[in-house]
Amino acid sequence: MKAKKLAVAVVQMKFRAAIEENLSFIVRTICSCASAGAQAILFPECAVTGYNRDFAEMLRSEVSAALQTIGSQARKSRCYVLVGSPTFIGPRTFNSLVVFDPRGRRIFCYSKIHLTSRDKRFFTAGNSVAFFRLAGVPCTAIICHERRYPELVRLPVMLGAQIVFHPNAGLDALPVSRTKRHGRDGIAVRAFENDVYYAFANSVGPQGEGMWSAGDSKIVAPDSRVLALANNRDENVVQAELDLSLAGRKYAREALQYPVFLREPWQEMIRACRRQLRPSAVRHL
Repeated sequence: MKAKKLAVAVVQMKFRAAIEENLSFIVRTICSCASAGAQAILFPECAVTGYNRDFAEMLRSEVSAALQTIGSQARKSRCYVLVGSPTFIGPRTFNSLVVFDPRGRRIFCYSKIHLTSRDKRFFTAGNSVAFFRLAGVPCTAIICHERRYPELVRLPVMLGAQIVFHPNAGLDALPVSRTKRHGRDGIAVRAFENDVYYAFANSVGPQGEGMWSAGDSKIVAPDSRVLALANNRDENVVQAELDLSLAGRKYAREALQYPVFLREPWQEMIRACRRQLRPSAVRHL
């Protein structure tokens, strides 16, 4: 049965140098968020490892073990957990968002499609939009830089998604980071133009080598109101209860009908998305 409301927590964090330190923070935060009533908890991009690092030197076994621990904590806390992490298929490494259900099962894995120049040094691009369900609620996701590609949200919303989950790891010179603060990041617009909720989890503060992250993690309503907002200095958790009756997907649904000459091209794109959404999407190790 589809939930009518969903309590979502968004975690803003500072990355630690070691995976075990990030993992300890993640586990503690899952416990505290679940105790505060959160049903779904979103962590930033590459929360398990940190983002400003040499992924070629990363131990796959350590990452896989960390993800197993996070899944176990999702089961103990009886909540959904969405966490950014590298994932692996054969020799390839992906920049992914891994989704665990309240039984600790890995139910979905979205891999970043549009890679930055830095991503391309380490990661393989994904090749499928995100579409999954939390408590029966259709959801989608993008990662970091992909806010610049609106079709990655519009197409899953046409499929039925009512919530966008966006893990981010800011890595900018300080002047650039400052320009992204206080909502000047396009997120409220993306929520409004699709008539859906939007949850954005960012890293915060200095990221090493003179780079910074703007923070400003937030939850935005379908009418573009910011329901919860973190600052741009500290680790923080923001939370909101989402009334799914307000996420009507109005503009995405109307775009499927008009203009008439685009109806069939839109439907063909939706069929192509469905073909890509196959069970193998969760088989990253």
